[in-house]
Amino acid sequence: MYALVDAVSFYASAEKVFDPSIRNKPVVVLTNNDGCICAVCPIARRLGIPKFTPYFQIKDLLHKHGVVVRSSNYELYADLSERMMNVIARYCDDQYIYSIDESFLHFKNYSGVIKDWHQYGHEIRRAIWKETRLPVGVGFGTTSTLAKAANHAAKKLDGYQGVAIIDNAQSAKEILEKMAVNEVWGIGNKISHRLKQQNISTAYQLSMQCPKIMRKQFSVVTERTVNELKGISCLSWDDVKAPKREIFSTRSFGQRIVDIHTLQAALTTHSTIVAKKVRRQSSLIKKLLVFASSSPHDKNYYKQTMVYTFPLATDNSCDIATAVSLILAEIFIPGVHFYRCGVGAIALESRQHQQADLFLSDHSNPILMNCLDSINSRYGKGTLTLGAEGKSDSWQMKRHFLSPQYTSNWQDIPKISC
Repeated sequence: MYALVDAVSFYASAEKVFDPSIRNKPVVVLTNNDGCICAVCPIARRLGIPKFTPYFQIKDLLHKHGVVVRSSNYELYADLSERMMNVIARYCDDQYIYSIDESFLHFKNYSGVIKDWHQYGHEIRRAIWKETRLPVGVGFGTTSTLAKAANHAAKKLDGYQGVAIIDNAQSAKEILEKMAVNEVWGIGNKISHRLKQQNISTAYQLSMQCPKIMRKQFSVVTERTVNELKGISCLSWDDVKAPKREIFSTRSFGQRIVDIHTLQAALTTHSTIVAKKVRRQSSLIKKLLVFASSSPHDKNYYKQTMVYTFPLATDNSCDIATAVSLILAEIFIPGVHFYRCGVGAIALESRQHQQADLFLSDHSNPILMNCLDSINSRYGKGTLTLGAEGKSDSWQMKRHFLSPQYTSNWQDIPKISC
C-alpha cells in the first residue's frame, strides 16, 4: 500500500500556525516581489479569490472581503515543512519527500498490521495537526498514482473528510470517474488535450485504455500511468527523483539595479544557489549561462545572455563566482535599469563518472564546499557567503507583507504574555 500526504494550501496554512488571530480569516500569499497570488486558503477560496492573478489587479477585491495578504515567507515554510515530514516519517517504513508540502509513503512491512486504513489516515492527520497545526489530506492507494488520486479526493471531493482509499476496483471507479484526465499525476495539458480528442476526459476512462496502445500513441510514461491506474505498480522513487539536467536560479529585483557592483552581487548570489543545488545531486557544471535584462515593458528593452564553458567541470562556488565576474563586463551596460537576472547550469555531468584531464588539476575542493554547506545548514542560510555577494540587500526581492520568521530568527520568536 502507498499513501500521499499533502498539506492543504500549505503557504496560507503555514501563515496561520503562529498567528491564531487570522486562523478564521481568509488568507492569500503572494509570489516573489509580491507579484501574483500563489496560495489561497479554503476560506478565501470560498470567496472566489483566484490563484495566479496579479496582486495589483485584485487588490480592491481583497480589501473588500477583508482578506489577509502575506508575502512568501520561505524561511518559515521550509522549517514547518521539515517538521511535518518528520511527523509523517513515523508512520511508514519508506518515505519519499516529493515537494515542500507533499510526501509519499510506502508500507512495506505493514501487511496485516493495519486493520483500518481509513482510521490510520485520520491518525496521521491528527498527529500532524497536533504537532504542527497544519491541515493535511491523506490518500491511500495500491500504487503511487492511485495514492495521488485518492489524495485529490480526500482534499477536493465531498464526503471524504480528509482521507480517501483506493484499494479495489469499486473504490477506484468511484474516485476516478470524478477526476478530469488532466488531474491525473503524469498527464500534462498537451497529453490531456489529445486524450480529450479521443473522448477520454476522465481518469477512469484513461484507466480502461490498453497500456501498449497508449505507449504507441503517446509515450512509455503514459503507459506506466495507465498501468498504475489499473493497480499495477511500475514507478519507483528512483524514477521520480532523477537528477536534473539543468538547474537555474533567477529572480526579478525589488528595485532596479543601475550599477555593476550591485549586479555582480546579485549574479554571484544566484551562482552560489545553483552551485549548492548542483552539489546536492552530486553533479558538476560544464557550461554556465548568465543573463540580465531590463523590463520587457521598458521602451528600450535590453537583455544579454552569455555562456561560460569551464575547462574542467566543477561544483565549486568560488570557481562559478569567478566565471560570473569574467563575463560581467559583457552583460552590463551603463544606463540600463536592470529588472531581472539569473544564472543557470545548462550542461551537467555526474561527479561519479567525471572524466579527468591530464593537463588540468581539479580545484573543486569538495572538503571546503562540504564545510560551507554544513555550516549554512546548521546555522542558517547565508551564515557563510562569498565576499562578492556583498552585504547590501537593495536588490533583494520586495516583500512588503512579510510575516515574522517565527522559527528561524531570534528576534521573531513568539512571545506569550501571562
